[in-house]
Amino acid sequence: MSIEKTSTQISRLESSICIPFSTSAQVTNDHLGDIEALITGSKYIKALIPAVVNVVYKKLLQYDITARAFQTRSTSFEGPLDEFPDENSPQIMHRKMFLRGYLNRLCSDPSQMEFWEYLDKVGMMHVGRGREHPLHVEYIHIGACLSFIQDVFTEAILSHPRLDLSRKIALVKALGKVIWIQNDLFAKWYVRDGQEYADERRDQQVVVEREGYLHGKKIIHEDNDPDPSPEGSSSDTQTPSTGEARGSCPFSGMTVAAVTTPKDSEKEQQEAITTKEINAV
Repeated sequence: MSIEKTSTQISRLESSICIPFSTSAQVTNDHLGDIEALITGSKYIKALIPAVVNVVYKKLLQYDITARAFQTRSTSFEGPLDEFPDENSPQIMHRKMFLRGYLNRLCSDPSQMEFWEYLDKVGMMHVGRGREHPLHVEYIHIGACLSFIQDVFTEAILSHPRLDLSRKIALVKALGKVIWIQNDLFAKWYVRDGQEYADERRDQQVVVEREGYLHGKKIIHEDNDPDPSPEGSSSDTQTPSTGEARGSCPFSGMTVAAVTTPKDSEKEQQEAITTKEINAV
């Protein structure tokens, strides 16, 4: 008895701009609903854009590694450059204008090919191509910025006082797909990032472990397994002897920071800005 093949063949991302959107559409099977949600909800997104832009640049300027990108003349801006830019520096006001334009572009019609061609061009421009003044931004910072933008939009939309829940969910899902497709199109131009570390990765010792195990400890438990003990069994907690020190979790300090953060923290201030903008709609 033959089994009919039901999977759909999808070409590689690099071969076509259309592929990310068509892939997402086929996997979710609701692309028409996403397009409708984006078009009908565009007025709500547009009302949030000024506040979102301010919050994003406030965040980027908080850290020297991300603020560094604004200390060089890498765009068409020909005005004065502040050595230590703040939210009102000429070069930041110039960048804010372009971010507002980009976010407004996300409110246009995603059923048109021009929509996706523009997102692809945005990815290309950030690797120093297609511009008179080359712009180079590391992919890790691009991903962090997109994630932050999505986070702010999600919270703002879900807390909107006059949208019913079904529309909120549809708009959050659709906007999230567009942002992740944008991330894919960035990745298309950044695929060689980290190539200089390829030899180092090849030299690292790889430990072969059973599926569901990490560093010799069983971390995935089946439904019929007893609840894992905090102590763990002797067989589950053995750490492979690799001769290498295990790294520390980059988020290990988050819990303490969350407990000690004062009520007038930066996050609450950002939320207040966004909420104020929403209520004005």
